[in-house]
Amino acid sequence: MASTAVALVGFAASVALFWYVRRDAKKKGVPRPLLWAVVAGGTAAAGVSLYAFVPTAPTTGVIMTGNTGLVLYGFEREVVLEDDGPAEPGELPGGPGSNGE
Repeated sequence: MASTAVALVGFAASVALFWYVRRDAKKKGVPRPLLWAVVAGGTAAAGVSLYAFVPTAPTTGVIMTGNTGLVLYGFEREVVLEDDGPAEPGELPGGPGSNGE
């Protein structure tokens, strides 16, 4: 019974993650928003499936599987939003005094 509840909540969360990533990618101008939404939601669903239906799956593997798509999307989002201006010694990118204010 508990694995059924975990599966239902987990798959609902995967659908919500799919929707959020697709919306965020469109808003931020990340190329291929549908692909990134499928990657993030799909790996989350795979992690939930491992947890709910494979009792011998190691917890670390389940966590890494579930987070992989979201982490990869985060890296891609960071690259797209990165400032292309030259680095200034002694200043952090995007900080006060930078061109990205």
